Amino acid sequence: MSSKYSLLFPDQSLPYRKLTDLAVHDIGMDSVLLKLSREKNEQVYISNVMKMVTSDPTNARYRSDVFDDIYKNKAMREELLDLLDKVNFLKEYGSYKHDNDHEPGIWDLVHRLEEINDYIKSIGAIYKCLSNADIHSEGLLGLKKYVEGLYEDNGFEELKKDISALKADTSCLKSVTVGINLNERFEASGVGLISVNSRPFTKSNLVSHFMEKVSGKDNINDTSDWDGDYKFDEIQAKGPIQNGADFVPPVFSPMAMMSIMKVSDADDTTKEITNYMDKITDRMLSQTVKHLRNVLNKYTMLTVGDITDLIPEFIFYVRWAEYIEKMSDKGAVFCKPEALDEIKETENKPLMDAKGVYNIKLLSEHSSAFGDIVRNDLDFTREHTLYILTGANMGGKTTITQSIGQLFFMAQAGIYVAASEFSYVPVDDIFTHFPADEDKTMDLGRLGEECKRFKELYEEATQKSLMLLNETFSTTSFEEGYYIAKDCSKAILEKGIRTIYNTHMHKLALDISEINDNKVPAKAASLVVKAKEGKRLYEVEVAPPVGLSYAKDIAEKYGVTFEMLSAGNAHK
Repeated sequence: MSSKYSLLFPDQSLPYRKLTDLAVHDIGMDSVLLKLSREKNEQVYISNVMKMVTSDPTNARYRSDVFDDIYKNKAMREELLDLLDKVNFLKEYGSYKHDNDHEPGIWDLVHRLEEINDYIKSIGAIYKCLSNADIHSEGLLGLKKYVEGLYEDNGFEELKKDISALKADTSCLKSVTVGINLNERFEASGVGLISVNSRPFTKSNLVSHFMEKVSGKDNINDTSDWDGDYKFDEIQAKGPIQNGADFVPPVFSPMAMMSIMKVSDADDTTKEITNYMDKITDRMLSQTVKHLRNVLNKYTMLTVGDITDLIPEFIFYVRWAEYIEKMSDKGAVFCKPEALDEIKETENKPLMDAKGVYNIKLLSEHSSAFGDIVRNDLDFTREHTLYILTGANMGGKTTITQSIGQLFFMAQAGIYVAASEFSYVPVDDIFTHFPADEDKTMDLGRLGEECKRFKELYEEATQKSLMLLNETFSTTSFEEGYYIAKDCSKAILEKGIRTIYNTHMHKLALDISEINDNKVPAKAASLVVKAKEGKRLYEVEVAPPVGLSYAKDIAEKYGVTFEMLSAGNAHK
């Protein structure tokens, strides 16, 4: 398998744009993202994925289906998290990470076999978990097939049998069988690991048995195959093994070696021979173990990486599922979004149709009374490409503007959205133009900064983009602001950018007919925040602006009508 599997990026050739941190902040999602996890690395990963946006509807549907499966199968996601954590532990803390700490020995090999066995079991358990779950998404069904492929393509079933036959419990490891090759001078020239044994070799008469081996023709094997005989020729020094430089052995004939072993006092020659054989065997066994260990590493590390690379992607979905599950338990409403294919200009179909929309930020403020949150319906069509949103101050204009951005932000990541129904044509970017901070307007002034920012956003935006404008061009006189806003609105329609422009300039909404151009298919519409007898309802509807009547409401709220001010003077 040449390419790694992904639950988030099924087609890595797609063009992605990265949302700015400012845009994420403006739509109010930065604070929500922090609530998904307490782990900093998870917060960063989730945020980075959310910011990567593509207008491809297939990608959005792929993610949405994966999230739907993960959300609905709570037991599966919990079990998979546990299994993936075990695999990641092997990668991060297993002997893979400590290969260069010391020279490998037989204990390293035994430990490695145990680790690989645990890994194989985990892969099998992941496949079983996915097989037992009620999943329907292309992403998770593909993952199940992918895991099965890893298991079969790497011969894990056979490797598992080999490990079962080779591995020994460290509590009963008593001996190691090695085969030593000799050169023409009867010096050790090669060694191979034959078996790990649970019983020690038996001692025999050293001299007679040695003579049998070197003088009896019938006792010299024609092949290198081991026949299971546990007879053991033991050469043991009675003193400590010397350390230091490798000993270069003299050439000994069989008879000379026999004569040396008859020496009763452990003289230097015996020690030297023992030291030499011990060093050669240790070195060769070390190389053999190292080679076998490296082969096993190469055999499994690729698949370990493939699986552990999926962990952040899986956690991405799980953290969102946990958050939405928690909010749903408190009464909040979410729905699975439906990504639509691109709509042609000749087609009279909605580019977005949203029912029961609300701002997800309100959940933290009204978590115990979701029923108090006002929800709205809104669509984007050719006739409603640009909404000029007007209404009373603190009447919910910014809240509804943010909520539309949140819908696209969450839906295109595959997550359930804060609405009862939501279908949409995906966007390629989300551009926001909210009031600038004071320290950013020192050089150009507020109006200059706003104009500069808008021009940059407009030039980067396309017909597939979403633009959210909040009181743009409101930092100057009404006449100047109106003139600039009107021209910018016409330019937005010319590009066909889906836009919500919330503003206090009611005249801009009154002059919709002047903004709309018959030569351009995209049209602007007036959207107002409703009020009844001065009470803010936080509901929106497509209708002409109310005008300046809200000014009286604001004046009364802050006590600055003539009557209220005069009454204050009378008490002095």
